Order: sequence, then structure tokens, then C-alpha cells
Amino acid sequence: MNKLKHIAISGNIGSGKTTLAERLSKHYGWIPLYESVDHNPYLRDFYEDMQRWAFHLQIYFLNSRFNQIREIRSSDKTIIQDRTIYEDAYIFAANLHKSGHINDRDYQSYLDLFQSMINFVQPPDLLIYLKADIPKLVQQIQVRNRDFEFNIKLEYLKNLNEHYENWIDNYEYGKLLTIDMNHLDFVNNIEDFSFIVGKVDLELNSLFG
Repeated sequence: MNKLKHIAISGNIGSGKTTLAERLSKHYGWIPLYESVDHNPYLRDFYEDMQRWAFHLQIYFLNSRFNQIREIRSSDKTIIQDRTIYEDAYIFAANLHKSGHINDRDYQSYLDLFQSMINFVQPPDLLIYLKADIPKLVQQIQVRNRDFEFNIKLEYLKNLNEHYENWIDNYEYGKLLTIDMNHLDFVNNIEDFSFIVGKVDLELNSLFG
């Protein structure tokens, strides 16, 4: 029987990825790999001046995510990853290019690097997509109270959501579980967390049952 190696959680800023990765890792005994936020040298600058720092930020995230994938593939543990390398390219970099924050030349260099990396990447065994509308995202961003996120514009979140919906609609790399987060509060409501675990269990059973 194949061994479960890689679960990934995807979703917009504020959708609940990091917290769910933490909860699921404890529930199943998986190893969590979190997105590099607190130690990211560009994130704060990016939200203050996207035009100047967008390319630097995306290169940083791309390299960080690729190193995580190498770690996942060399590990004999089951790892749950907070966001995927695909989102870096198809959601965030694409959105920043479309909105004019990354110019054509830099975007092409970014895509060339991404394509070189993707040849060495295997997709997750299961991708969990956390679908959330703008009011839910804003509410959760406010609750976690990161000061540098106060500068996030609604238009930016809206554009990211559009990219996410398009990406998920065309996702073909492997098994996909979409969870509508708009009316769930798995942090404060154990029934909501149990509901999510039930959905995850069904997908895992179909993979390796």
C-alpha cells in the first residue's frame, strides 16, 4: 500500500489554512509545514509598497516552497503543508502581474524559474481548498490582528479569490477536497472541526482505504 506523504491546504489570505493545518496535524499525527510569514523579510514592505517589493516577495516564497517540497519528499513522515507552490505561481504571481505590480520581464523570469522547479515537484496526495468569501476573509484577518495586514485592500482579496476559483476549477494534479468556510468556525466550534475531519477521512479512505 502506498504511504500517505503529502497533504496540502490552499486558500486565500485569512481563509484559515494555518490554523487548520495545525489542528489537523495534531488530530492525525502529521508533521506541519507552515508558510514563512513571521520570518519573511519582504512581507511587511510588500503590503506598504506592492509595486516595489512584489517580485522579491514572490521569489522568496517560491524558493521557500520548493525547499519545503524537497523536505516532504525526503521525509518518511506524513506532512501537511500550509499553501502549495502552485498557488505561488498561478494565484499570487499571476495576480500581481495582471494588476501591474510585476512587469512583463520580471514575470517571465519568475515563470522560467517556476517551470524549472516544477519538473522536480510531485503534487500533494490530497489538496484541501478552503473556499471563503470576502466578508469571511476580512473577519478572520481582523481577528488575527497582524498589523502589516491592515494595508490589504479589498480589491486585492477579491482578485485573489477570482484567481483561486479559476485555478480550482481547472485543478488536475490529484485529489481535491473543497470546504466552504463561510459558515464554519472550527476554532470555536468542535462540531465544525468534526465536520471537516469527517470530510478529510472520506478522502483519505478513498485514497488508501
